[in-house]
Amino acid sequence: MILPAAQRLHAADRRLFAAAAARRPHSAVDRVVPRLTTAADHGLLWFGVAAACAATGERGRRAALRGLVSLTVASAVANGPAKWLVRRNRPALDGVPLIRQLTNQPGTSSFPSGHSASAAAFAAGVAIESGVRAVPVATLAAGVAYGRVHTGVHYPGDVAAGVLLGVGCALLVRRAWPAHEAPAQAAAAPAAAAPAAPDGAGLVVVVNAAAASVADLADELRTTILKRLPAAEVVLCDDAEKIADTLEAAAARADILGVAGGDGTVNCAAGVAMDNGLPLAVFPAGTLNHFAGDLGVDDVDCVLRSVAEGTAVQVRVATAGDGLHFLNTFSIGLYPELVRRREARERVIGKWPALAVALTEVLGHAEPTHLEVDGQHRRVWLLFGGNGRFHPLGFAPSWRERLDEGVVDVRIVDAESPFARTRLVAAVLTGGLGRSRVYQESAVERMRVRVLDGDPELARDGESEPAPRDLELTVDDRPLTVYRPERG
Repeated sequence: MILPAAQRLHAADRRLFAAAAARRPHSAVDRVVPRLTTAADHGLLWFGVAAACAATGERGRRAALRGLVSLTVASAVANGPAKWLVRRNRPALDGVPLIRQLTNQPGTSSFPSGHSASAAAFAAGVAIESGVRAVPVATLAAGVAYGRVHTGVHYPGDVAAGVLLGVGCALLVRRAWPAHEAPAQAAAAPAAAAPAAPDGAGLVVVVNAAAASVADLADELRTTILKRLPAAEVVLCDDAEKIADTLEAAAARADILGVAGGDGTVNCAAGVAMDNGLPLAVFPAGTLNHFAGDLGVDDVDCVLRSVAEGTAVQVRVATAGDGLHFLNTFSIGLYPELVRRREARERVIGKWPALAVALTEVLGHAEPTHLEVDGQHRRVWLLFGGNGRFHPLGFAPSWRERLDEGVVDVRIVDAESPFARTRLVAAVLTGGLGRSRVYQESAVERMRVRVLDGDPELARDGESEPAPRDLELTVDDRPLTVYRPERG
């Protein structure tokens, strides 16, 4: 027996449908809307829109992927359990002009509208990643949703329910796969005194021309630097094994040490600069440029400007032991392999899906690492250390708010708990990692780690190497002065 309230809602829905279906003089809308809503059959319209979004760059690719994932979830719910639970007949077409009617009439339950759910889910997914791209997508989605009533295949209530379902599914996907976030500005750090070199006198820049990301740009980079700072010296090093020696030789005759290369090269230069008491100029030339990104050094021009004007900040550098400095991150266990696999996919499918795939692959064959952490025996899948507190909390640290905190951000994935691997993957996929018992986070000033296994690897700023037996995660007492333009 239908409740009186439900009867009233159904009656109101029928009246709204009758008003929308009322015969009016034919217009362009009667020709366009049926074609638009038909184009959305089986999600074909949204696959095309996703391809167009993906062609606009990395942010567009993330938006397209999130939209399609949200659409898939919404379509499965709307066309599966939702339609099975609410078996509502389609509206009668008696009052709908023939020009509006679809050639192929759907035969499934009317409630909710699967087309509307898919359209809203895709538009909401795109909006979560990119508000600018969402505007035209939302306009198309609104057209598809309205078209389901205009063509007579759904009541307005079916469409409204579909839209709410679609948006809800997009939000559910966001919980399992957090949206990309980034700081609004460069990480904070106190200003520091640094020599100004208007013509580049005293600046020696070492360019790691052996790095794949730098090789084709090395000559152009040297030309750019010397054009702006003609008194500077630029050294191209085409042998990766000689980078450390080349940096040491450059530091011996420099007042300002410059470096162009990936994060591993910048890490090496930072250690040389601190040992020689020199300020460091970091030219972003690597593949990812994590440190330069947090520093707020966006391009070569801003580095040249800050060297000429003498504007710099003071940052802290973490260490895992003698000669084991890291500007960004340190890890031991499966993290080095995890990062390699994730980065190979993240530009195509996004960071969080790439992380989930990589995590499943690595955990399938990995063995736990045996450590002694501050005197306590631990079996861990990984131990991660960040130079300062990283955000977001969870398993994919990406950026920092400050570069001078003087703490190490430690994250440990425990291997002792029952079904630790399964629980870890489930926690990542559901967004519940912060509450999982297999995962721990802390910010420490000092942590002693003893490696109990035979030959594990560690990674510092993206570079892997054999791990020594004894490690100590802490922050170097010596600050590092790095050139950066003044912030408004």
